[in-house]
Amino acid sequence: MASERSLKSNSDSQTESDFYSRVWEVVDKIPLGRVTTYGLIAEHLGARRSARMVGWALNAASGLPVPCHRVVNRFGGLSGSLHFGGPFIMEDLLRSEGIEFDADGCVMMNRFLWKPESSLNFQAFPRRRVRPGPPRIPGKKRLYNRRF
Repeated sequence: MASERSLKSNSDSQTESDFYSRVWEVVDKIPLGRVTTYGLIAEHLGARRSARMVGWALNAASGLPVPCHRVVNRFGGLSGSLHFGGPFIMEDLLRSEGIEFDADGCVMMNRFLWKPESSLNFQAFPRRRVRPGPPRIPGKKRLYNRRF
């Protein structure tokens, strides 16, 4: 039983590290003076609902030469700024690249957003198989989906 758990955790960590390295490859492609979002990276990699995991991958990239400061949230907010050693370092890095901010302190997304293109030739992660619900018995009503 314990060996099964260790095998499962090893394969999960392998998949996670593959995802992280693919995130880092996309972030490396972001041009100077442009930004993208966690969600666009996740969608590009075929894991549309994994924007938070993209953030974890960028947090794990500390010490690597990856331009993580070019990834912002969907509103252009600097949600990852706490991981740069100070609250204004991320903003200073972006301003040094010519990126402008609005009055609320968010990146002007209409001017500086970069969308990962399909020309980056990344193979999307396979979708997980969804387990089917309980078997349907002919002629019997399903009570668990009834609305009262």
